[in-house]
Amino acid sequence: MLYTPFVTTFAKVGITAAASIINFVVLTAALSGANSGIYSSSRMLFKLSHDKEAPGIFKHISKRIVPDRAIMGISGGIFISFVLNVIASRFNHSASDLFVVVFSSSVLPGMIPWFVILLAELRFRRYNKDMMAKHPFKLPLYPFSNYFAFLMLLVIVVFMFINPDTRISVIVGALVLIVATIVYLVRHKGQFKKN
Repeated sequence: MLYTPFVTTFAKVGITAAASIINFVVLTAALSGANSGIYSSSRMLFKLSHDKEAPGIFKHISKRIVPDRAIMGISGGIFISFVLNVIASRFNHSASDLFVVVFSSSVLPGMIPWFVILLAELRFRRYNKDMMAKHPFKLPLYPFSNYFAFLMLLVIVVFMFINPDTRISVIVGALVLIVATIVYLVRHKGQFKKN
C-alpha cells in the first residue's frame, strides 16, 4: 500500500475504504503522469531523430503510425533508471536521493523559456513600434509588467538556491544548461562562422 498523508489520516480515523480509494486515485494519477511523459518524450525523440539530433533508429514508425522504437527507447531508459535507483539505494541509503537530483535537473531549464519569452517580447516591441501602434492588444503597464515578471522569476530562482531543499534543483539545472549550451555551440560552430 502507498502511504500518503491522506491515506495515513483516513487509516487513523478508521475509514480504511476511503484510504484505499485515495490510494487508487494517487496511483492512477502517477500512471497517467508517466503515460503522458512517455508520450511527449517519445515524440520529441522521434522529431530529434528526424532532425539528426538523435540516433536514426528512432525514426521508425509502426504499421499503426506510432513511433514504436522511440517509445521503447524512452521506456527502456526509465526501466534502466528504476533498476539503477533500486540497486543504488540497497548499497547506500543516500543514493535514493538520485531521483531527486535527476528530477531537479528539469526545474531550472523549465523556467528558461519564460525568461526568453519576456526578453523576446521586449525586443520585438522595441524594434517594431510601428506594428505595435496598430496592434489591437495593448499590454497593460508595458514594459514594467515584463520587468516585474522577469524580476519575480529571478526572485524564485534566488529563493530556490537559498532553500536547502531546492538548492539542488538550481545547481543541477544550471549544470544541465551549461552542458547543453556547450554541446549546441560545438555542434553548430560552423553555422556561427557563416553568420
